[in-house]
Amino acid sequence: MQRALWPWLLAGGPAIVVVASLCTAWMAVRSDDGLVAQDYYKRGLMINQKLRNSPAANEMKLGALLHVGDNGTVRAQLSGLPQAAPPETLRLKLTRPGAVAPPVLVVLERRDDGEYVGTLGAQTGGRWIVNLESDLWRLPTTTVVGRLRDVRFGVSADAS
Repeated sequence: MQRALWPWLLAGGPAIVVVASLCTAWMAVRSDDGLVAQDYYKRGLMINQKLRNSPAANEMKLGALLHVGDNGTVRAQLSGLPQAAPPETLRLKLTRPGAVAPPVLVVLERRDDGEYVGTLGAQTGGRWIVNLESDLWRLPTTTVVGRLRDVRFGVSADAS
């Protein structure tokens, strides 16, 4: 009786590996994620253009303090901006890391006192990638965990 057990024991290891590989292949075919982005090549080419719009730390001492109120009002105060031509609008872009959903975009309009104001819809907790930019520059990206309250960018972030 014991002699008949050895062949089954020896064949059992490779049989388990074959079954596991078939399960893995089935899961891979069943949950195909496809491309992350259809225009991945164009996005790759746009990196240099985005980097050109980012201010160099030594050239521009640009910073911003962003405050998000409980009612969704977003206020931004810039520091180190040349007063000759302040931008009329700023773009605040909120993205979830690894999210498929499009980013949340808030346009901030400049008021007479130099402050930029906009409205953010209902926000949820979690991790956010936050970008603040104009047509001519982009402040360094920052990451926020939880609800957005006070966010510092650039030189303003160094001052805290």
